[in-house]
Amino acid sequence: MPAAHTDTDCLLRLAAAGGPLAPRRALLRTYASPGAAFAAGPAAWAASGLAPRQIHALRAPPPDRSLAWLDAPDHHVVGWHDPDYPSLLRHAPNPPLALFVAGDAGLLWHPMVAVVGSRAPSGSGHDTARAFCDAFARDGLGVASGLAAGIDTVAHTATLDAGGPTVAVLGCGPDRHYPASNATLQTRIARHGAVVSEFLPGTPARREHFPARNRIVAGLALGTLVVEAAQRSGALITARLAADAGREVFAIPGSIRNPKARGCHRLIRDGAQLVESPAEVVAALNAAASALGGALRRRLGTPTDGAGCPSDTPGDDPEYEDPDYNRLWKALGHDPTDMDRLVERTGLTAARASAMLLLMELDGRVLVEHGRYSRTSATTRPQGAGRGQ
Repeated sequence: MPAAHTDTDCLLRLAAAGGPLAPRRALLRTYASPGAAFAAGPAAWAASGLAPRQIHALRAPPPDRSLAWLDAPDHHVVGWHDPDYPSLLRHAPNPPLALFVAGDAGLLWHPMVAVVGSRAPSGSGHDTARAFCDAFARDGLGVASGLAAGIDTVAHTATLDAGGPTVAVLGCGPDRHYPASNATLQTRIARHGAVVSEFLPGTPARREHFPARNRIVAGLALGTLVVEAAQRSGALITARLAADAGREVFAIPGSIRNPKARGCHRLIRDGAQLVESPAEVVAALNAAASALGGALRRRLGTPTDGAGCPSDTPGDDPEYEDPDYNRLWKALGHDPTDMDRLVERTGLTAARASAMLLLMELDGRVLVEHGRYSRTSATTRPQGAGRGQ
C-alpha cells in the first residue's frame, strides 16, 4: 500500500479512536506522520497519553465509510501533521485532530470573518447580515459560519451570491445534511466553497457537537461578527470562543426593544467592538489578514521580502522567480478559468494551485468570481482587491 494511503488510513484510525484530542495531537507531533505514529506501537501511544480505550480503538481498521467518502472527487482529509492544516485554527484552543473537507481545502487559509447570529432573525437582521457579507466578499474576505438556519444561512448565501468564498462548518459528518432544509445550500457550498467537519463521515448531528463546531468557526476566522443574538444564544458561545482564541469580536447594536439585540449589547458591554458598517470590520482585520498572508507564504516557501514576487515592467508580463508561480501565471488569462483547467494546464495539484492563487489574489494580481480565476485588469492593482470585485 502506498505511503500516502497508509498515512490516510492511520489518520482515520486516530480520528476514530475518540477521547481527548491532546494526546492524539501529541502523538502526531512526536512522530511527524500518522503512519510513523501508528508504527510506533502501543507503548508509544500510552507514553503520549492515550487512554487504554483509545489504544484498543486504534487497533481497529479505518472506517469503511470514511474511506469511501474520501474516494469521491473533491473530498479531502487534512490532519494535524499536514502543512496544509490551517494556520489560524492550529493556534486556536483545542484544535481538531483532522478536518474532513468537501470542496476547496485551500480556502481554509483564506482570510475570513465568522458571521453568526439568531436562527430566527428579524427582517432588519436578515438584511444587515446580507449587506455585511456582500461587502466582505467584495473586499476580498471570505465568510465562515455554521450552516444553521437564520443568520448562518443568510451569510453563506449572500457571500456565494457576491462571488466570494464561504466555509460551512458542520456539527455532523461531512456526508450528512443538517439542517435538512439547507441540503441544497450545503451542496452549493461544497461546489463553490468548502464544507468542513471534524466528525467522521456517517456521524449524526448531536446537541453536544455544536459547541465543538462553533470553536472551529471561530478558530478559522480572523474575527467574529455577531449580527443578532438573544441573551441565550449559540452565537454568544462562538463569540466567547473567538475571544478565547485571541481574535477580534464585533457586534452590531440594535433597538432596545428588540430581544434579539440583547446578546449583541451584552457583548459590547463585555468589550466587543461596536460596528455599524462592514468597512469598520475590514479595517480592524487588515493587520491580521497581512499576517495570515505571511504565514501562507512561509508554508509555500515563498520569500516574504519581495524576492519571490514578480517585477512589473511596463508592457511585459510579470516574471516570478518561482517556476511554479510562473507556470500558473502563464496559465491564467483575462477570461475566467476554473480550477480543473488550471490544474490541467500546469500539472500542479489543486491544493497547491489554490494556495498560490490565494497569494496572487492577496497581492491584487488575480480576480476570483464564482470559483473561476482570471488576471486583474492591471498587474499593479492595489493589494486587498479580491474576490467579487
